[in-house]
Amino acid sequence: MASATPLLAIRGLRAAYGKIEALKGVDLDINAGEIVALIGANGAGKSTLMMTIFGRPRARAGNILFDGRDITEVATHEIARLRIAQSPEGRRIFPRMSVAENLQMGADATDTSETERENGLARVFALFPRLKERLAQRGGTLSGGEQQMLAIGRALMGNPRVLLLDEPSEGLAPLIVAEVGRTIKRLKQAGQSIVLVEQNRKLALEVADQAVILNTGRCVFAGEASEITEELITQHLGVYHAH
Repeated sequence: MASATPLLAIRGLRAAYGKIEALKGVDLDINAGEIVALIGANGAGKSTLMMTIFGRPRARAGNILFDGRDITEVATHEIARLRIAQSPEGRRIFPRMSVAENLQMGADATDTSETERENGLARVFALFPRLKERLAQRGGTLSGGEQQMLAIGRALMGNPRVLLLDEPSEGLAPLIVAEVGRTIKRLKQAGQSIVLVEQNRKLALEVADQAVILNTGRCVFAGEASEITEELITQHLGVYHAH
C-alpha cells in the first residue's frame, strides 16, 4: 500500500563507529503499511541502519524523516515517543524482570494511556498466547523462541507506527522460525509498517513488500521483494560471505 509521502524516508544517511564508516549515503523509503526487508551480508550495515534510525549511533550526514518531520537529531527516547519501536538483534530483554515487567517497559517508552496499554496487552496476547501463560516468569528463564516473542511483544506495547525488527529468527529452531514468519504476516495483515533485517532471506522476501540490498554501507538495489532472486543477490553482493 504505497502512499505519496513515505512514512519514513532516509536520505543520504551516513554513520560511523569511530573512523569506520558503516553507512555511506543510504536512501530508503518505508510507506505506511509496508514491510521493507534489508538484505546483505554480515557487516553490510543493516543493523547499523536500524540503530541509526533509532538515534544510536547518530547520523554523521543525511536525514531521517518521519511523517515529514526531520528526526535526525532527535534523542532516542523522543523517537520512541513518536512511536518508532525496535526489537533489537539478540532480543535484549531484561532477564531478571518478569514477562509482565518487560512488556510494561515497552509501554513506558511511549506516552500510552491506560486504554492503549490494555489494548497493547490484548494485541500481544493474541499474537503470543504463551506470554500470557508466563506473565510472572522471569524473562531469562524463557526459551529462545519465547524470548523472541517477548522482544517483539515489548516493542508492540507502544503501538508503534514503525517497527524495526532486527534478526527475529536468529538462533531459533526451524519450527519456531516458521512461527516467527507467521507472526510477521499477521502484523502485515494488520497494517503494521516494518523494517526487517533477517539473515533468513527466504523468510524475509516471503513476508516483505519491498527489499533493499545493502553492500558495505551502500544501497545497491531497491525494488519489489518479489523481484529479488538469488541471482540478483549474487550479482550485487558477489560471493555472499560474512565480513
